[in-house]
Amino acid sequence: MTTDIVFIHQNMPGQFRYLAQALARLPDTRVWFVTRREGVTLPGVTSVVYRLPDEPGKSAEPLARAFEGSARFARGAAGAALDLRRKGVRPALVFVHPGWGEGLLIRDVWPQARIVSYAEYYYQPVGGDIGFDPLFPATAPGFFNARMMNANLLLAHEAADVLLAPTHWQASRHPDLLQGRIEVIFDGVDTARVTPDPAARFALPGGRELTRADEVITYVARNLEPHRGYHQFIRSLPMLLAARPRAEVVIVGGEEVSYSPLPRDGSASWKAKLAAEVDLGVGAARVHHLGKLAYADYLSLLRVSAAHVYLTYPFVLSWSFMEAMAAGCLMVASDTAPVREVARHGENALLFPFFDGAAMVATISAAIDDRRRGEALRAAARATVVERYDLQLCLRRQLELVQRLLAQGPRRLPGDAAGGG
Repeated sequence: MTTDIVFIHQNMPGQFRYLAQALARLPDTRVWFVTRREGVTLPGVTSVVYRLPDEPGKSAEPLARAFEGSARFARGAAGAALDLRRKGVRPALVFVHPGWGEGLLIRDVWPQARIVSYAEYYYQPVGGDIGFDPLFPATAPGFFNARMMNANLLLAHEAADVLLAPTHWQASRHPDLLQGRIEVIFDGVDTARVTPDPAARFALPGGRELTRADEVITYVARNLEPHRGYHQFIRSLPMLLAARPRAEVVIVGGEEVSYSPLPRDGSASWKAKLAAEVDLGVGAARVHHLGKLAYADYLSLLRVSAAHVYLTYPFVLSWSFMEAMAAGCLMVASDTAPVREVARHGENALLFPFFDGAAMVATISAAIDDRRRGEALRAAARATVVERYDLQLCLRRQLELVQRLLAQGPRRLPGDAAGGG
């Protein structure tokens, strides 16, 4: 008997890359991936691309607009799921990332499936990103909008059998009524691939090669925005460049926004806004904005880093943070809650207050100048990821979860022991 398993994520593969491939290798198992992203393939996995329905005019009620956007994703994903059902696909298990709305209607398409909803983040009025930065002060309209954004998540999570959170802190952000359903398993870092390499070389545009013999200070984010402390980092650069006259600062990240609003002054990006505000002087020649890098180049950059700077609001922990630790980087990171779950000051990283640029610069300098201590911190950083977040460890725990859910059999429907669907 063949077991069907479906993954749903608008940006395939998202957090499900390794798990989907592992399940596709099992005998008598078919794996499907419902996504908006075209041209992406995984070995043994059948991709199903859906289109968003035409966008209606925006609601006159501002608080309804976030949910309207989620509803469009929900209809698109549900349409693809209905097509699969018409073709006879009755999944025993569905994994869905509900962040955009794709999880809202899946229970109605496959009522007997066991559903795992990815619990990445849940907005709370205190203790998280809301009101953390004076740049974005907490306001009543902001609280209201966050609650409406949660509406999509709450409905999707309520319909799921299990919520899967990558870290304990991210799990803790969810309301009490969901806590009993949360399993905490990180996505996993391929520590066999993400490794230190003292002989690594990284070529800057123009051809100059950087190695571990150079003083390379690295900063990486998917996009350069306040949620990842880009504004704090850039505003501290004049001080850093003065303190480290030999340093080459390499910045990786796109100019869009993933989590933060765009600048209110109409600047095209936070990079553009801060470039106009912060004068780097003669040190500007030692600051290299590289945009987004190919993965192999990104790993090479981490391997030549003398100090890797990571900042984040109390928010989702970045994959790049874990990968930098696995690559044996000397971690200099903001002392914020998601970081503290993994990093211990003086043990596997050096932490500084998010808003204290002078402390950041002093911490970077101390880290680079004390080579013996730095090597110990590098080794401990990698050991932390190998011992707690290695891909094979995390994948084994994810597969154990899958087997537990499959062993429960189809979900029974209220008033219908035979079920439907």
